[in-house]
Amino acid sequence: MADPASYRPAQGEIPTAPGVYRFRDDAGRVIYVGKAKSLRPRLSSYFQDVSGLHQRTQQMVLTASSVDWTVVDTEVEALALEYSWIKEFDPRFNVKYRDDKSYPWLAVTVSEEFPRVTVMRGAQRKGVRYFGPYGHAWAIRDTVDTLLRVFPMRSCSQGVFRRAAAIGRPCLLGDIGKCAAPCVGRVSADEHRAIVDDFLAFMGGQTAGFTKRIEKRMREASDAEEFELAAKLRDDLAAMQRVLEKQTVVLGDGTDADVLGFVDDPLEVAVQIFSVRGGRIRGQRGWVADKTDEAPFSDLVQSALMTLYEDAIPSAIPRDVLVPTLPSDANIVTELLSERRGGPVTIRVPRRGDKRALMATVEQNAKESMVRHKMKRSSDLTARSLALEEIQEALGLPTAPLRIECYDISNLGETETVASMVVFEDGLPRKSEYRRFTIRHEGQSDVAAMHEVITRRFSQLLRAREGNDEDGPGIDPETGKPRRFAYTPALVVVDGGPPQVAAAKAAMSELGISDIALVGLAKRLEEVWMPNDPDPVIMPRTSEGLYLLQRIRDEAHRFAITHHRARRSKSMIDSVLDPVSGLGPTRRKALLKTFGSVKKLRQASAEEIATVPGIGPATAQSIVEALAAGESSPAVNTATGEILEDR
Repeated sequence: MADPASYRPAQGEIPTAPGVYRFRDDAGRVIYVGKAKSLRPRLSSYFQDVSGLHQRTQQMVLTASSVDWTVVDTEVEALALEYSWIKEFDPRFNVKYRDDKSYPWLAVTVSEEFPRVTVMRGAQRKGVRYFGPYGHAWAIRDTVDTLLRVFPMRSCSQGVFRRAAAIGRPCLLGDIGKCAAPCVGRVSADEHRAIVDDFLAFMGGQTAGFTKRIEKRMREASDAEEFELAAKLRDDLAAMQRVLEKQTVVLGDGTDADVLGFVDDPLEVAVQIFSVRGGRIRGQRGWVADKTDEAPFSDLVQSALMTLYEDAIPSAIPRDVLVPTLPSDANIVTELLSERRGGPVTIRVPRRGDKRALMATVEQNAKESMVRHKMKRSSDLTARSLALEEIQEALGLPTAPLRIECYDISNLGETETVASMVVFEDGLPRKSEYRRFTIRHEGQSDVAAMHEVITRRFSQLLRAREGNDEDGPGIDPETGKPRRFAYTPALVVVDGGPPQVAAAKAAMSELGISDIALVGLAKRLEEVWMPNDPDPVIMPRTSEGLYLLQRIRDEAHRFAITHHRARRSKSMIDSVLDPVSGLGPTRRKALLKTFGSVKKLRQASAEEIATVPGIGPATAQSIVEALAAGESSPAVNTATGEILEDR
């Protein structure tokens, strides 16, 4: 590694103008690109005492062997050049938002004489109108296939188009009415262009006019007794409705916006983007990236914006960009995006209303993306082995904890208290071993509930060890494997701090179990608490061991919440359907399984409810009347009288 002093430029050589700089290694490769309003103070900051730099910045300056720079006229030019170089040189020490896939777009080649609709990936090109991106190419094809019956525009390749024109016979789509067949002259270029314009307008959010127009033509055809035409228009209207149902309205004012949500931790940052056009969600994409230094959150937002729009054509940049925090150079980024769009762009933070609610949804998607990324990372055998070794060392265990069980409590006040047990073996979830518990004594605190669930779980373990388990002896004679609760964990993790750990320890001690390690993981500071220890074990926030414990704790929380919500839905079903005579537990369970919630059941018609096994027309009508009567009053837990939220 080079000594930074060996390539440090003289102070007087560095200009004070705005510019972009590059650090290179001894092979001449660019390893870091940055920009500055004034180059001299920014570059000088890299050549201070190395021990005072962030770990990754320290590694960068020790890896580099030279630095050069380019002066520009404005900060906007510096920002554009910085991200151009990041894309060109792919420097290893820059934050790079990248995914492992190329997102598909619904594209219309508007610059061609006979435009066609297709799926496109990669960099966007001029002369093409894009919608999306979509998560899967099949979603685009499904949308296009549905809409072609309403807007029969060309969707074939150039080769198919030329072949059909040469033989004078259209392809199958032309025969079945899903293409106007401009290849054989059934419509002129202008007529086909009008169909394309209607398709673009519909995809762009101008949907109300089309549906009203088709409804009017359908009524006119029916009045004129042109029933075949009326039936076709009816099917066209249904096709439009199916597409619109998939594109949920999230902003009632018809806004065009991109909404960015972020989740970051000391090592990584996840970003999700929802593309909203005409008030409807048209696409979603996202990345997870390593953080290279302790840059402020505003720098992460700026980097994401530049990555998102660096290759975007003007029509792909919306008027509004919603972010959780303004980028560090907000005015410069706004000016640059406005220049690229050819019109005004506003970057702002939503504070209330629909836009804030949508931001919360995007942030939740970012959290899910981060969880999936970490779970994928956990599948790396080397990382898992390191994590188990770090846990063993931090907790002073005799061996690596190959089987870890984690417990979490979930409740609604003092009612519907449930617990979850999740199992990780060799650092991976063993979902067949997951268990749910319904706490028997309502009104208990989380601490008492933890005592109960630990007692019940390890009582089962003792019975299995002694061969008195209800399923038979602890070892299955046919498979030679332990039954149900007969597995002994190497480590028990409870969600919480000293009180929860003490309750779990007391339960295990009462059962005479002393050979199983126990810890608690507190959420706020991610502290690891051991029984009878006044001070927590502080694991490095970058350690694989802490990552694994966090993943296990979060999985237990997710599993408990899922069980809890299912029980709440059942309570609400029981509450609102009490007036319906003859509706027992079996048929109520069938209703809940079919519709999922009281809200969806309320939206169903009597005919739809009657399709549930065991529900006849008369009972279905009684259910509809009971739900209608209950809409004016809140659902109530029949056991406690507590008002329940309808989810």
